[in-house]
Amino acid sequence: MNPFDIPTHIADDSIHARTVAHLRERGIVLPTFAQLAAPDTIPGATRQMAEAADKEAPDPRNLFGVHWFNNAMTVAGRSVPAFTELPRSVTGIAARIVVMQGRHFPMIHAHKVLAAYACLAPRLVTGMFDPTHHRAVWPSTGNYCRGGVAISRILGCRGVAVLPGGMSAERFNWLEQWVTDPSDIVRTPGTESNVKEIYDACAEMAKDETNFILNQFSEFPNYLAHYAMTGAAAGALFEALSVGKPDLRLAAFVAGTGSAGTLGAGDRLKEQYGTRIVAMEPEECATLLYNGFGEHNIQGIGDKHVPLIHNVTNTDIVVGVSDAATDDLALLFGSEVGRAYLAQRRGIDAATIEGLAQLGLSGIGNVLAAIKTARRLDLDENDVILTVATDGAALYESERAQHLGRKGNVYDQVDAGEAFGQHLLGAGADHVLELDHRDRQRVFNLGYYTWVEQQGISVEDFDRRRHQSFWRGLHENLAIFDELIVRMNRDVGIAKAA
Repeated sequence: MNPFDIPTHIADDSIHARTVAHLRERGIVLPTFAQLAAPDTIPGATRQMAEAADKEAPDPRNLFGVHWFNNAMTVAGRSVPAFTELPRSVTGIAARIVVMQGRHFPMIHAHKVLAAYACLAPRLVTGMFDPTHHRAVWPSTGNYCRGGVAISRILGCRGVAVLPGGMSAERFNWLEQWVTDPSDIVRTPGTESNVKEIYDACAEMAKDETNFILNQFSEFPNYLAHYAMTGAAAGALFEALSVGKPDLRLAAFVAGTGSAGTLGAGDRLKEQYGTRIVAMEPEECATLLYNGFGEHNIQGIGDKHVPLIHNVTNTDIVVGVSDAATDDLALLFGSEVGRAYLAQRRGIDAATIEGLAQLGLSGIGNVLAAIKTARRLDLDENDVILTVATDGAALYESERAQHLGRKGNVYDQVDAGEAFGQHLLGAGADHVLELDHRDRQRVFNLGYYTWVEQQGISVEDFDRRRHQSFWRGLHENLAIFDELIVRMNRDVGIAKAA
C-alpha cells in the first residue's frame, strides 16, 4: 500500500457490505474522530455505556473510551485530561512542567490504542480492510501493537503483533493473554532501536494478501489523530491552566520521536499558541541530533530512522536524553527507598510522588527533555511546557528489577540522592539543538534512506512532505473520515445507540 493513498471513499462495495454485516452482528458502533477529540459531544447514553464497560476487556463500548479524558480532572471548573504538574522542588526550574497521563486509556493503559484505532478505522469504513478476511498486522516497538491487538479483538478480526524480542516482559505477558493464536506474536531481532528488522518482517508477511500491514510510522491517520485528539486535549488543559493568568504562555510541547504521531499534536498547538515543538530522542541513539545509531532502553521510542509521518520541517528543538537517566529515575520513583527520599529529604508532597511513581520510561524521558528545554530557553514561571506520559510504570516492573540487579540488588538513600542530583537538579542543556532551516533540511533528508531506498516511496511523494502546505492539506481528511464513519454506523443500523 502507498501511504499517500489516504482512504477517502468506498473502495470496495462488497467488502463494505460484509463489514456492515460483521459489525451489526457484533453490535459495534464506531466513534468519530471528532467525538474522541471532544468526548463531551458523545451522546450521554453512549458515554454511560462506555463508563460501564470493563476497561480490561475487548468490549466494543471501550471504543468510546479511546480518548484523553478518562479519569478526567477539573481545573478552573473545566474538564481536562488527567495530568501531573511537577513543582520546582522536583525539576529545579521555574517553568511549569505539566504531564498528561496516557495510562488511563482502556485495555492497554497507553495512548497507542488511540493511534491503532485511528489507523484501522479509515481502512475499515472504506472497504479496504475486510475483518472477515484480513489479518491486521501491527508493527511496533511495544504499545502500538498491543493497541492494535485490542482493537482487532473488539472488531472480531485477527491481530498480529510484530515487535522486537527485547522489549519489556510485561508487553509480551499482555500479548499472550490477548492474541487469538500464539503465532500472532512475531518477535523480531533486537530491542527498541531495531525498527528496520520490524519492517523486514512485515515485508515478508505482506507477500500473503490476507496480511494487512498497518505501519504506524507511515500511516498519516496516526499523525491526524494526534493532531486532532491529543492536540485538542493539550489545548483544553492549557486553557484551563490559563484561567485568571493572562500572562501564561504555552512555551513548548515535548514528545518522544517514536512513530512521531504524538508530535502531530505540536502542530496544532503551534497553530493556536505559537508553541515550540520539541522531539526527545535517546542520547545512545541520537539519530536526529547527530545522525547517530546505537542501542538504548527508553522503551516507547523507535529510532535509527525518521518516520514518514514526522513533520520534521515544523520541529523546533531536538533533545537527547540518556537511558542511564531514565533507568535510574524509574528506580528512584518506583522504589520505597526512593519515594522515602523524595518525601523526607526533598519535602515533595505525596500526590506528586504518586504521579512520578506512575511514569513509564518514555514519560520520564519526556520530563527530562522538558527540563533541558526550559534551561536552554531560559523559561520562567509564566511558561508552561506540556508533555505526555504515553504509558505507565506498570509496564516496566521487570526493567526496574533488572536495573536494580545491575546495581547488585542494593539501593539506599545515597543511591536515591545521587540519581536525584545528577539527573533532575543536574539536568543541563547538553544534547539540545535548536533547529534552524539547514538543520531541519538535514534531518528531513535522513528519511530518504529508509523511505525511498528501502521502502520504495517515490522521491516526489517523499519530498512533498518538506512543505507545510502538505501537512495542512492532510487536515481536510479528518472531516472525510468522520463522514465515512457516520455512514458506516448508519448502514449498520444501531447508530441510534450512539
